Amino acid sequence: MGTFERYLSLWVALAIALGMTTGTLLPGVYHTIANLTYAHVNLVVAVFIWAMIYPMMVQVDFTAIRNVRREPRGLILTLFINWLIKPFTMAALGWLFFKLLFADLVDPTTATEYIAGMILLGVAPCTAMVFVWSQLTRGNSAYTLVQVSVNDLIMVFAFAPIAAFLLGLSTITVPWETLLLSVVLYVVAPLVAGVLTRRYLLRQGQSRLDAWLQHSKPTTIMGLLATVALLFGLQADRILDNPFAIALIAVPLLIQSYGIFFIAYFMARRMRLPHDIAAPASLIGTSNFFELAVAVAISLFGLTSGAALATVVGVLVEVPVMLSLVAFANRTRRWFPAVGSPDTLSTTPENEGRYPQ
Repeated sequence: MGTFERYLSLWVALAIALGMTTGTLLPGVYHTIANLTYAHVNLVVAVFIWAMIYPMMVQVDFTAIRNVRREPRGLILTLFINWLIKPFTMAALGWLFFKLLFADLVDPTTATEYIAGMILLGVAPCTAMVFVWSQLTRGNSAYTLVQVSVNDLIMVFAFAPIAAFLLGLSTITVPWETLLLSVVLYVVAPLVAGVLTRRYLLRQGQSRLDAWLQHSKPTTIMGLLATVALLFGLQADRILDNPFAIALIAVPLLIQSYGIFFIAYFMARRMRLPHDIAAPASLIGTSNFFELAVAVAISLFGLTSGAALATVVGVLVEVPVMLSLVAFANRTRRWFPAVGSPDTLSTTPENEGRYPQ
């Protein structure tokens, strides 16, 4: 791991500071960027995220995807955590903190909106940025792609019913354009581009592909930093205007994030999954599809609602939390069977040795 990647936490902190500063000093620029949307999806953010995950899609060896059936437990673990655990623990924590522990600090209407925003985060597992977390833990890129794709498919059918049930609404308006467009922008488009690029490079030889992958590594990190800076720049005024509310919302979100990760990680260890499957499986449930959660919160409750603010706080806490969990996962690699041991799914040769143990 190079010096730049080793100090990623520092660069993310600087990106957050840059976004907050420029968002405060240059609100007009960010207002213009905020208006570049289609179906509640900000197109500039989409470009940055696309640039972030496109190089990782080129790494995917599609001949290895068929091997997922040899180790289905990682996929089962992901689905169990994302759809049977995470939404309900998020709702329970929201109710515990804002109906009981913080009841004297927030008015009932606002508290209900905070809970709603947390629920929307809980029902939207990560789609795009999980590819970054998977790469940083030297995850199996083909297996991660399958996990994300199956989650996206389930989300199309399960998001509305689960959110409606937990929000206590008989009907819920889901911006289907947002959901489908996000899947296309963050998964389908970079995946197709990755397939075509990989085929083109392989026609020139394996060494050409290996060289391209090595040279493209900084693109992923720069895409992540640009995304973080832009997101915090777009939300700078809301974050600075409500520091106390943000602190209150952050408490249950932090407990939820770390709690979900360690539940999944413990289960993965008990199941003796290889680390390159266990780490991404745990991180997918911990991270959130914040673009969708923010869009639904705005469409249901309004741009200035407590629900929208809660989803923004989800973005605020996610990156530092995920980086800390990536570090923990890398330090505990020895807890899991080595890749290539009996009953594990082998990674492709190009992923082996990419990151240190």
